[in-house]
Amino acid sequence: MTVIPATRFVLPPGAEAHEPPEHRGLARDGVRLLVARPDRVEHRRFRELADVLDPGDLLVVNTSATLPAALDVRHDDGRAMTLHVATPVDDGDWVVEPRRPDGPETAVVAGDRLVAPGVVLTLVAPYPDDDAPRRLWRARPWPRVGLAGYLAAYGRPIAYGHLAGRFPLADHQTVYATKAGSAEMPSAGRPLSERLLVRLMAHGVTVAPLVLHAGVSSPEKHEPPSPERFVVPPATARLVNSARAVGARVVAVGTTVVRALETVADLGGTVSSGHGWTDLVLGAHRPARAVGGLISGLHEPEASHLALLEAVAGPELVGRAYAAAVREGYLWHEFGDSTLLLPSGVAS
Repeated sequence: MTVIPATRFVLPPGAEAHEPPEHRGLARDGVRLLVARPDRVEHRRFRELADVLDPGDLLVVNTSATLPAALDVRHDDGRAMTLHVATPVDDGDWVVEPRRPDGPETAVVAGDRLVAPGVVLTLVAPYPDDDAPRRLWRARPWPRVGLAGYLAAYGRPIAYGHLAGRFPLADHQTVYATKAGSAEMPSAGRPLSERLLVRLMAHGVTVAPLVLHAGVSSPEKHEPPSPERFVVPPATARLVNSARAVGARVVAVGTTVVRALETVADLGGTVSSGHGWTDLVLGAHRPARAVGGLISGLHEPEASHLALLEAVAGPELVGRAYAAAVREGYLWHEFGDSTLLLPSGVAS
């Protein structure tokens, strides 16, 4: 499904974060935080998050850990390629994105073979089906190997051209990551430091976990996300429903959290526990039902993630937030600054 966000803006030169904040002399929680409410926009630091949430609010985080999911491979015609490994599927195949070395996707067809260290991958079919764009492919590895262990031995973190080099896997993790499985970092939660989490809990904000293993993004073509694996635990579902019942906000830390919670939300916004694969795409056709606030990094113009932000906060609020971020010189991408969208209610 194609989603077209209403938010329009031009990313100015120099607006990309080229390295983690710690490499720029900032603490993890020292990045800027733009807080957008219906009546005002504020400019803060992320470490002040407890000052803009209310006691009783529920913060839902994604505890998926990032895999070193980029591999150097060689096509059987001799071409050198970079392979981004999105996820394993249930039958042992891998979902992969073949790319030119440090560049955009490259032309391949079913039956092509890609040679990686100790493994040969045969491209089987476009993923998730034959009607999908020829960007992601189902690939059959031989011999069969455990993906997480294989990537730990031979992979490196996925990185795109806006970065000023390669950074260690630890820089691509949140402090609460426990379950390895994401091809790309669920980056909205990266600024949450241990001390900030303690301060939030002392302030009366509850923190609840879920897991959604993020796949490989589409930075050139802005395609909607492909199917991703998720787990919403029973305890988290109960906390979401309890918060909503008393009028507290459910604030998702990242678009991955929104996707997981909304997958198991009924028409009235009541959430059930669940696990499996989600192919839910949110936008104007399917607004959020359970999530009432969203922490997110800043997404590129025309990115499909903008439609998800609009599904939570509405296009007017997202548009005003992005206009302010451009005007005030915020930094984009996974190591950049953050936004907190609060479409209803006024925090203290």
